Amino acid sequence: MAKTNNIKEVIVLILRLIVGSVFIFSAVVKGIDPLGTAYRVEDYLEAYAWYSLVNFSLWLAVTLILVEFLLGVALFLRLKLKLASLGVLLIMAFFTIVTYFDAKLNLVPDCGCFGDAVKLTNWETFYKNIVLIIMAILLFAWRKHAKQNMTSGTQMAVLLVFVALFSVFMYYNINHLPVLDFRNWKVGKDMKTLGEDKVKVYVIYKNKQTDEIKEFLSPDYPWGDSAWLSKWEFLGQRFDNSSLIKKHDLIIEDSLGNDFTKDLIENPGTQILIISPDLYTVDKQGLAKAMALIENIDGNAYFAVITGSSFDLAAMVFKKYSSMEVYFADDILLKAMIRSNPGIVILKNGVVYKKLHYKDIPDKLEIN
Repeated sequence: MAKTNNIKEVIVLILRLIVGSVFIFSAVVKGIDPLGTAYRVEDYLEAYAWYSLVNFSLWLAVTLILVEFLLGVALFLRLKLKLASLGVLLIMAFFTIVTYFDAKLNLVPDCGCFGDAVKLTNWETFYKNIVLIIMAILLFAWRKHAKQNMTSGTQMAVLLVFVALFSVFMYYNINHLPVLDFRNWKVGKDMKTLGEDKVKVYVIYKNKQTDEIKEFLSPDYPWGDSAWLSKWEFLGQRFDNSSLIKKHDLIIEDSLGNDFTKDLIENPGTQILIISPDLYTVDKQGLAKAMALIENIDGNAYFAVITGSSFDLAAMVFKKYSSMEVYFADDILLKAMIRSNPGIVILKNGVVYKKLHYKDIPDKLEIN
């Protein structure tokens, strides 16, 4: 009997450390970017048609992250193990069901279980949860085999200290840019498209007499043969872009639908972009501060505003800035670009040089 208990104690120890580490890691990477988690929560609420809760997405995300962190720390440090093991079991049961339907119906393409740090498919997420819920069941069943040395009051005090410190950490990341950027537009990333010199252009011709259609790799076709050209009719072109390596999916257009993505993102000079995914919810003081910064730039730079809002709203908001170019892009991609509304992204020769939350916009900026 004693030998069996010793084996169970070892198993519980291993399970505590594994499950606790997973919960802590998951909470920390989400706590680095709480707004990103809020966007995922919003996706789920809309998928299940719980529209009345959408406005509380950030609060729900923060609560979820704090609970996850609390449970992870409690397991890892063997604090309030009875409640912690029950909490882990309940939360894993809930998310296993949610992720099953998510994988089956593809309600949300990315669960955001580990934020943007680790990407899993919906089925990978479900299988991961199956493993965790089995561990959670064993932990709950054998929770008495984990000895606790601290008093109940001491355990609670330790948990409160961890939660308080982690809350301050999240508060900073909400009110400034995340301390770590796991997303595509992180500082130092070269966003220029590669392989443009290898794009192949094919021209398509049809024989006027036989209706035969031929395709030629431009310029390797008989364009200098007037006799040949008189018998063939030009139909069009085909581009083979398989050699292109695009660093992002952002498409930036003006009010007429003209594509300015390359001009703004791959500008060989310094490009300063004021980003506002949604002008309805934009921080007005932050926007005014961003626009004022344009007048206090020390150095040569190009300026533009990119928003995910409508043409009419943008025209109304920026009507007093007649010299400012305003462009339009998908609001979801702009939210991924910078976690701030508004925010500033500075690129130099297509490389992300600096990103600024609206609360961190200086009065003057020097461009080296």
